[in-house]
Amino acid sequence: MEKIEEVKVVVYELLRYCVVGGIAFLADFGTLVMTRELFLKNTQYGIYIATVYGFVAGLTVNYFLSLWFVFTQKKDKGKGRSVGAFIVFGAIGLLGLIWTELGMWIGVELLSVNYMIVKVLVTGAVLVWNYLGRKVLIFNAKEGAVK
Repeated sequence: MEKIEEVKVVVYELLRYCVVGGIAFLADFGTLVMTRELFLKNTQYGIYIATVYGFVAGLTVNYFLSLWFVFTQKKDKGKGRSVGAFIVFGAIGLLGLIWTELGMWIGVELLSVNYMIVKVLVTGAVLVWNYLGRKVLIFNAKEGAVK
């Protein structure tokens, strides 16, 4: 019975992470589109620069909402609130950014798909990486997580 409860906790946590991921995606996507369309429309690498700005906005939103809403179990209290934990949080996100940039390049440059569609598709894949990386490396007490 205890295993079922553990699974329930993880499922609810993942659902909350998806909500937070959705909100962070809106910040990321909105910043990407706004930056690209208002400031970098006629530049050669504007899409990639705008993707970085979007990433920073989404990462910031995701970090604070994750602490407040996602990783709320008693064993998680106090974790993720240090400089070291933020660095790990950011490093996981940075790997996600690298995969996002690669996906954007493949989708936009090689496949000629609209950048907004590519961004939506790539974000779904990166969301899984971000959750698992942060869960295991920051909030999993059994594995010597960053405090």
